[in-house]
Amino acid sequence: MKTALSFTPYRELLRIAVPLIITSASFTVQNFCDRMFLSWYSPAALQAAVPAGILFFTLVCGFMAMAAFANSLVAQYYGSGDLKSCSRSVAQAVLLALISFPLILLLIPAGLWMLSVSGHAAEVLAEEKIYFSILMLGGLQLPLSAAISSFFSGRGLTQVVMFGAIAGTIVNVVLNRLLIFGVGPFPVMGIAGAAVASVVSGFISPAIMFGLYFSKKTDRLYSTRSLFYFDPPLFRRLLHFGIPSGIHLALDNGTFALFVLLVGRLGETAFMAANIALSVNMIAFMPAMGISQAAGTLVGQHMGRRDFDGAVAAGWRAVHIGWIYTVLAALTFVLMPEIYIRLFARGDVVFDEVFELARTLLLFAAGWGLMDATNLILSGALRGAGDTHFVMWYETSVAWLFFALGEAVIVLILHLNVLAAWGWALVYICLLATGMILRFRSTRWHSIELIERKEPLLEAAGGMPLP
Repeated sequence: MKTALSFTPYRELLRIAVPLIITSASFTVQNFCDRMFLSWYSPAALQAAVPAGILFFTLVCGFMAMAAFANSLVAQYYGSGDLKSCSRSVAQAVLLALISFPLILLLIPAGLWMLSVSGHAAEVLAEEKIYFSILMLGGLQLPLSAAISSFFSGRGLTQVVMFGAIAGTIVNVVLNRLLIFGVGPFPVMGIAGAAVASVVSGFISPAIMFGLYFSKKTDRLYSTRSLFYFDPPLFRRLLHFGIPSGIHLALDNGTFALFVLLVGRLGETAFMAANIALSVNMIAFMPAMGISQAAGTLVGQHMGRRDFDGAVAAGWRAVHIGWIYTVLAALTFVLMPEIYIRLFARGDVVFDEVFELARTLLLFAAGWGLMDATNLILSGALRGAGDTHFVMWYETSVAWLFFALGEAVIVLILHLNVLAAWGWALVYICLLATGMILRFRSTRWHSIELIERKEPLLEAAGGMPLP
């Protein structure tokens, strides 16, 4: 009986987390299939997809994170019983996403310049520019999807987000096959086809969720139609807490993009092996993001009820689940790396030297897995509580003053190899996780007031999904 009772809180977390893990896994499948198909198409296409894709995400993820902060607002309003403010929060996030699109387009020249100065081979650079430009033209998909999905994930209805993501993944995989290689009436488009497939499929999920959001059933309880307007005070609140989250994610991914670009200067063998290892590492990385979002949702709901002990417990339970998954994934990296690496082998794409180096780099990925999961999940929990300013300042400082600076010295000054570069990344991830552990163990984030308080509109703001 005690065992059943002790597992009950984990069931609550898993109810929210499992669909989000599947959602993250669907994006992993999309990226993995993109790169696998491109590796079959040409080595240059595979080498181009990773840095160009990471640069695209780096330039857009700040807007996505600002819109996604509506998840914390929805979770806390839902926990307090103020259902109408859930709708008001999502409306501000959607408007923010739409406003961000012109800014995303204005970043295209800057991104093309960054690729031009990366020092990559001319053939790879040409493919990078094509892939990056098409992704940026469809860049609205990320902040728009983050905004509308907050309405469902913030209330714990993560199954809706999951089904939308699965639908998008199916469309993406089919379009990849048709557009990269050319099937029937479709022309051979190569890396451009992969980018077009990503853009088209990226709008499938938000389209489904918007249909549900504005449905009669949802509107009856949440007034989603009448409350879809600009609310200046709430918009400012979204910006106040969301901007640090956006800056943190953009600058954090900026250092990672720099890391990938620097590795590209270490030679074709190192670049190819690193791209393969990073693609495989998504198997461990992306589901941890789903657990992180679940942690933010539950912590936010507990904070909305001012249940600090419950918020702390929810955060640590999420870490425990993340550790279990990450260890299992890491074991596969160590015990059967050939299965992963050979997925990219087609003709001369993967030769012996690349294969051996990629296998070694997967050992690094297995080594940093637990710390990476800890950092992702606890930073998500802190964002759910509204502690975005600490997350921004700590992670950004460590990323640029320690990680980026150290990688620049290793590659540009000391001219060390890719193993040294990845070793430094391992130390960096451990440092990030240590900071998140110490912050979450403190009580400073308990005093953050993310929402204005009203009397609960319904008596059961207890964390279970309402109709």
